[in-house]
Amino acid sequence: MVLIKHLPRDSALQRDLHGEAAEWSVTDHLLAAVVDHLAVANWMFSCVNSAEDGDTPEFPQPVPRPGAEEDEEKDAEGSGADGAAGAPDGGEAPPAVSPGQLARFFG
Repeated sequence: MVLIKHLPRDSALQRDLHGEAAEWSVTDHLLAAVVDHLAVANWMFSCVNSAEDGDTPEFPQPVPRPGAEEDEEKDAEGSGADGAAGAPDGGEAPPAVSPGQLARFFG
């Protein structure tokens, strides 16, 4: 079990279990976030400095990340008629956290 648990990220087992997400490191995710933020900043600059009010560029598409399609499908399945997401197992959503519980948690 120890050998399997500590296999490298690019091993066949990790790729089979996690798909493309196994090949993405923290650095890859951070780099994708930087690219997305830069694209949004350029879009904002272009919108603010455009000569005509009606001529706004299209909002930039984010860099595709592994598992993004699965997350979108889960969000679509989990949302009810009012658009609120339900519990992951299809049951009732967990109760809201009270301010007292937050104060105790953050001490």
